[in-house]
Amino acid sequence: MSIREETENMDAVAQAELVKRGELKPVELVEAAFERIRIWNPRINAVVTEMFEEALREAEGPIPDGPFKGVPFLVKDLLASCAGVPLTMGSKLMKDFVPKEDSELIRRIRRAGLIILGKTNTPELGILPTTEPKLFGPCRNPWSLDRTPGGSSGGSAAAVAARMVPMAHGNDGGGSLRIPASCCGVFGLKPTRARNPLGPNFGDLMNGLVVEHALTISVRDSALLLDATCGPDLGDPYWPPLPPRPFFQEVGADPGELRVAFTDRLPKGSPLHPDCVEAVREAASLCEALGHTVEEDSPEINFDLMNASFMVVWSSGCASTLEAIARMKGRTLCPDDLEPTTWVLYEIGRKHLASDHLLAVQALQAISRQVARFFQRYDIWITPTLAEPPVPLGSFEPTEEDPLNGLRRAAQFVPFTPICNITGQPAMSVPTHWNKEGLPIGVHFVARFGEEGTLFRLASQIEAARPWAHRRPTL
Repeated sequence: MSIREETENMDAVAQAELVKRGELKPVELVEAAFERIRIWNPRINAVVTEMFEEALREAEGPIPDGPFKGVPFLVKDLLASCAGVPLTMGSKLMKDFVPKEDSELIRRIRRAGLIILGKTNTPELGILPTTEPKLFGPCRNPWSLDRTPGGSSGGSAAAVAARMVPMAHGNDGGGSLRIPASCCGVFGLKPTRARNPLGPNFGDLMNGLVVEHALTISVRDSALLLDATCGPDLGDPYWPPLPPRPFFQEVGADPGELRVAFTDRLPKGSPLHPDCVEAVREAASLCEALGHTVEEDSPEINFDLMNASFMVVWSSGCASTLEAIARMKGRTLCPDDLEPTTWVLYEIGRKHLASDHLLAVQALQAISRQVARFFQRYDIWITPTLAEPPVPLGSFEPTEEDPLNGLRRAAQFVPFTPICNITGQPAMSVPTHWNKEGLPIGVHFVARFGEEGTLFRLASQIEAARPWAHRRPTL
């Protein structure tokens, strides 16, 4: 058996143990990952920028003696910057931008011993829950090549699902870790607001909607990586309570008897896809079988107000990002610079008054308090990650009649994940279900603010009872 075949089903912790025991060298792990990328990437288009020469030099050492020493890793081509490597954000407007320094998150990733092999595909500015940028072309779901891998961390999720690497970086402003985790059948945890740093370029983004972390094969990889990257950076405007112990110690720990609520219907009683209903009910039954108290319930949320306020903050954030790029380039932007959906969102954001933005933030903070009161009664809230299975590529394309079709379709596809970006709570998509077509259906678990430990304990319990790492797409 080749090293590529031997290691492709191993998670990052297992690969790091091979290096620690001297059974494999980091350069062998990196070369094996390169080989997998060369085989599978032409079919799914997950990796858009290669860093192979730099990675091989790093793998030859010296490598920081971190928990993932010598393990290959990929970075999403959005937000986190690698010095000397293009940061396009999925946009032709940024295709020639090369940052001069690593972001703080990347510094911590490197200190953990990870070897960065390249950058992964993302939609323009991470706006849509699919990964189909005009700059690089669509990323395809490894489980069904005509379906979306989700977004905006779709390239990273597809790469992990195809076992190119055991884990890959992503970020999440409305579900962008959890959406592709569901579509691609991998584990995706959104940490508590400000758990990971956004510096040195940002204190927060979009009033705290955006967070950084990763897509992983296993729960323990996610926990150990979060231990390696979490904590405030110098000058951060705020940060959550520090965890009582390392997240890695939560994996396999007894979660106790949790009070679990579940929701298997959409806001206003709209129908949910039967596959997603089945996945939620199956997860609720599993939690009950594991000894938790489970009942159907959901917080009182004014979804019309939430969606309208979220759109004000989201479009304002888009506009501020593009205004910063315009200043950097020293010119005014025009429609030809951007994809149609991005341009329309930019125009909407530019029209908002400062008072509109502050009122929207106030409304979202009021909703956060409503949800927090709900979590006085429950430890965990289960919802569908998505309202339907992975949809066909092209589903989010704008039309001449409706340039915002993609955003309207997105609101139907992802009704639940933005709630946790608004409240700042940690949440995870767990790959517990596959439908009759063989498509993965993730289930969404939410915990209280600052309580990732609860999620890791429950996730590892579910992983032991209903393992998923052996399930791989046939490419």
